[in-house]
Amino acid sequence: MIRAYTPADEGELIALLQLNIPRYFHPDEESDFVAYLLQFREDYFVMEENRRIIGAGGINYVAGQPEARISWDIIHPDFQGQGIGTQLMLHRINHIKQMPTIRRITVRTSQLVYPFYEKMGFVLERTEKDFWAKGFDLYQLKMTLD
Repeated sequence: MIRAYTPADEGELIALLQLNIPRYFHPDEESDFVAYLLQFREDYFVMEENRRIIGAGGINYVAGQPEARISWDIIHPDFQGQGIGTQLMLHRINHIKQMPTIRRITVRTSQLVYPFYEKMGFVLERTEKDFWAKGFDLYQLKMTLD
């Protein structure tokens, strides 16, 4: 089940992020994630199985631009490679497509997971070494909506 985030989810989501440190996230990113949930979150969704959050991901919107940004995708390690990320991504793409002013979706990720976004139809725009932290490079991708 995919549903909208509620503040009651915060603790479970922080624990989910911690399960992905240091493989997919640098330890310093935890405080960034907390700030995102408290101050910068716009649309954020969680996926549950048996009342347990197994994945999450968000959407932010660029003011005055026809652009949405995919943000803070996190999948429980026990469920990676099982289609959870794909389901969350398709849910968000469909959500974005309901907004006729949005013409482009971007995502900023790392070298560790950018192939997932390419499989989803995103095209690599640029890279920057050690952007997020040492050893965590920026991979920025985009998708143009018809």
